[in-house]
Amino acid sequence: MTYTAEKIDIAVIGGGHAGCEAALAAARMGKKTVLFTMSLDSIAMMPCNPNVGGTSKGHLVREIDALGGEMGKNIDRTYIQSRMLNTAKGPAVHSLRAQADKLKYTSTMKRILEQTENLYIKQQEIVDILVEDQKIVGVVTNRGAVYECSAAILAGGTYIRSRCLTGECIEYTGPNGLKTASELSESLKKLGIELRRFKTGTPARVDARSIDFSKMEPQHGDEIIVPFSFENKEEDIKREQFPCYLTYTNEKTHQIIRDNLHRSPLYAGVIEGTGPRYCPSIEDKVVRFADKERHQIFLEPEGENTTEMYVQGMSSSLPEEVQFAMLRSIKGLENVEIMRIGYAIEYDCIDPQQLKHSLEFKSIEGFFSAGQMNGSSGYEEAAAQGLIAGINAVLKVNHKEPMIIDRSEGYIGVLIDDLVTKGTKEPYRMMTSRAEYRLLLRQDNADLRLTEKGYKAGLLSEERYQKFLAKRQAIDEELIRLKNAYVGTSQKVQDILNDKQSTLLRSGMALSELLKRPELEYDDFKEVDQTRPELPKDIIHQVMIELKYEGYISRQLKQVEQFKKLERKLIPDDIDYDEVYSLRIEAKQKLKQIRPISIGQASRISGVSPADISVLLVYLEQKRRNNKNVES
Repeated sequence: MTYTAEKIDIAVIGGGHAGCEAALAAARMGKKTVLFTMSLDSIAMMPCNPNVGGTSKGHLVREIDALGGEMGKNIDRTYIQSRMLNTAKGPAVHSLRAQADKLKYTSTMKRILEQTENLYIKQQEIVDILVEDQKIVGVVTNRGAVYECSAAILAGGTYIRSRCLTGECIEYTGPNGLKTASELSESLKKLGIELRRFKTGTPARVDARSIDFSKMEPQHGDEIIVPFSFENKEEDIKREQFPCYLTYTNEKTHQIIRDNLHRSPLYAGVIEGTGPRYCPSIEDKVVRFADKERHQIFLEPEGENTTEMYVQGMSSSLPEEVQFAMLRSIKGLENVEIMRIGYAIEYDCIDPQQLKHSLEFKSIEGFFSAGQMNGSSGYEEAAAQGLIAGINAVLKVNHKEPMIIDRSEGYIGVLIDDLVTKGTKEPYRMMTSRAEYRLLLRQDNADLRLTEKGYKAGLLSEERYQKFLAKRQAIDEELIRLKNAYVGTSQKVQDILNDKQSTLLRSGMALSELLKRPELEYDDFKEVDQTRPELPKDIIHQVMIELKYEGYISRQLKQVEQFKKLERKLIPDDIDYDEVYSLRIEAKQKLKQIRPISIGQASRISGVSPADISVLLVYLEQKRRNNKNVES
């Protein structure tokens, strides 16, 4: 029996990182939003690694913040260690990473949701999606309550028909033993949505009191803290940090694993789903990299008020006694006690090629999907998709054009375009190498790239927007000033250059040219720069990158313009690819399946060659001319 509970604007199915961002965006944009979660205690839960950010993932978090999302602010409130990664390399790959206090991260995000106007949270399992005339009309709970809605966002994470595996033990649960959503998959299949089976895993959690840290290398946080949120300054969030520790596996560890491979669900054929290539289990690493004598293992605290530590690099689904043996073979862990055993988890997700770039299903109007449901992995990838889905659900209800971030505008654009255009055969992980314009898409300039979009969507306050405009103006003015500020060949200038082992000047030079030298920094000339203004560090940082990488940036901007030209060549919705006779059969099949909106997107589809694109361009041009002749 069902009954009508109430009518709402937006239903969000799932309270993980995607669901939280989606629900917050929808509610903040003025829509009555209900977030349905299997457990109120699992909102924004971190069932795997206790950190936010990292290589390329830090870019996503800063972009989320620039658009008006919450993840960056929440990790700034709850981090226990912060580090900027890859600082020995260029600024394109600098990535912020912070260890989180897991319980505090969850409880703080839950409080934010509870205090948000228009947002309601309900501990209910959604078992059915109601669709009429290929349009979403409501969702049904396991107790028979019908919530009529104008849009819905599927953000089920790894809870959809999930099961956890440790050795021969199989538990039909979600992460951390929480309830699995067992009925929703059938509803999705009835709607014609294609599902697939993916797998991920997590390592054991161990008791810090049983670890000999003196045998390990401490890993400390940075002295200078860079916030994730552009609204925060270092002094707002600086606090005492907690160290992580580095140790290594050894030949004994590897032998224990090899001797028990037959008991691993992964190698015994019990696991059906495809696992993440870039985050393999320890047994997978030992098999795939048999030549390596050791693998890095990081011990990371799970929070300020717990002795639980996360064993980064030791994800495993081996039996419990084997996990004990392999952990105790590691230096510093000889007497370790396990508090939570590691496990693999299998779950249902969708083929993301069924989605538009707005993350709306092509076949069902008003129905969106975000996060690990779309075949991605990671909290950050999930949160980014959730934010975009939430924004676009509201725009859909308001009969407005969706917000689309393209590959030249953000890592979020790369992430979504990869998923909906190329699809994924394994859990998708964001990497800097996936972004072809990564020098333009740095984590430090995410606000300059995306704040305007967040403001137009209604997620950023007027005050924040005005501060952003002032920052952008200050950067532009300083770049102009440096181009017109000249230094001569005075002894003071030559002494500075000599001290920095830089070539001496033979004549005057603009500071903008001088500062392009890699060995020179902005502050080096403060004593001779008479018109120098007082500027914040973030503005100086932007100015220096613009100067030092001007040639490379200019080259990438030209590449972006070529990219944009292909993106602007739109493909009609009603195109019949069977009429394009010179297209190869594989290309026709792929184009029919994905229905790309532009030549640019079509060119990125696997199986569509440059020759196919040329044929398609000729066909579209002929079609355009024929239509023009008919009209005239």
